[in-house]
Parts: sequence; structure tokens; C-alpha cells
Amino acid sequence: MMPGKQSLHPRKQPKQVRGELTRERILVAAAQVFAEYGYAAGTTNRIAERAHVSIGSLYQYYPNKDAILVELVDRHLDAGENALRRQQECGLPDMVEGAMRVLVRVAIENHLDDPELLRVMVEEAPKSPELLRKVRECEESRVAYMCELLGRYPEVRVGDVHMAAQITVSTVELIVHKVIATREAVDLQQFEDELVAMLTRYLAPAV
Repeated sequence: MMPGKQSLHPRKQPKQVRGELTRERILVAAAQVFAEYGYAAGTTNRIAERAHVSIGSLYQYYPNKDAILVELVDRHLDAGENALRRQQECGLPDMVEGAMRVLVRVAIENHLDDPELLRVMVEEAPKSPELLRKVRECEESRVAYMCELLGRYPEVRVGDVHMAAQITVSTVELIVHKVIATREAVDLQQFEDELVAMLTRYLAPAV
């Protein structure tokens, strides 16, 4: 059942450094608890205990654990956008294969902090309208950038650049989420190499 709209929003934004530090402790503790116990058993009591705050203090900032998880997802999306923006400012290699490698590596690095928490965020985060809108906006921004990027490389041969950009963005996001969130050990370099090779063969097939 979808929680009420207001229940997914933080109750208040800290106005002082002390309050901001408390909120940060709650978020860090929640990430640890969700990763360790899973979402169902990751109760607000456990989060408060891990954060060394009273349950009353936690509820001053968040009405429930759904709101905490939504904020963790929101921050994850922001971190991905910021990492991509920094890469855009640094520039990309001259060949499409090099560009795909940079983008895949950025996506992988943005998902390595805690695979178990990533699984919880992907599979169990409440799908609030605000969160869905932010996910859609992030995807649209990445697709627009990918369209621009593909136009820079003469070796790219696709019938529809916008469709190719959508496929590339979705492929990187979904596969990285799936592989990094798995409980099995993954050879990250091999994973990166294979994903880059797949995208390059699709975007710039050998004549």
C-alpha cells in the first residue's frame, strides 16, 4: 500500500549545524541498518539506536522509515548526476569506445558504496510521485546528454540517435544496478569491459 503523500517527506529541515549533524547521523545509520537487516526489519528503533539519538528525535526529522529511504534514494540520484556533471566538465575521449568506458565507470563507481543498500533502494523504496518525477528528470537529462554525445562521434552508426541514447542510458543504469546489487562477487573490471564492448558494438558496429 502506498504511504500517504505527506508521510514520505521529512518533517523539518535543520536550521542549525547541530540539527544538520543529527539528520546526517540518522541517514548514515539508516543506510547501515537497511543494508544489514533489510528493509522490513530495518525499524526506526534500530535506526535511532544506531544513530545514538532518541526515537523522539528521529521522528522530529522523519515521520517513518519510508521517508528516510526516499531521502537516501534522492541523494543517490543526486550523487550520480553530480558525478556525470563533473565528467562532462573534464571532457571525454576522442573515440566512442573511450566515452562509453568513462560513462560506465562513473555509473559503477556511483553504486559501489553498499550493494545491499542499493538492492533495498531499487527493490523496496516507496514510489512517491516526487521520487518518480525526479527519476524521470534524471533519465531525461542523461538521454539528452547522450544524444549530444553520440553526435560527436562519426563512427556511431545508428538509425535513430534519440532511440539509441534511450537504449544506452537504460542499459547502463539497469545492468549496473542489477549486477552491483547482486550478493555474488563480481569481477568489476571484467564487468566494465564486457558492458563497454557491448555498447560499442551496438553504437559503432564494425563495417
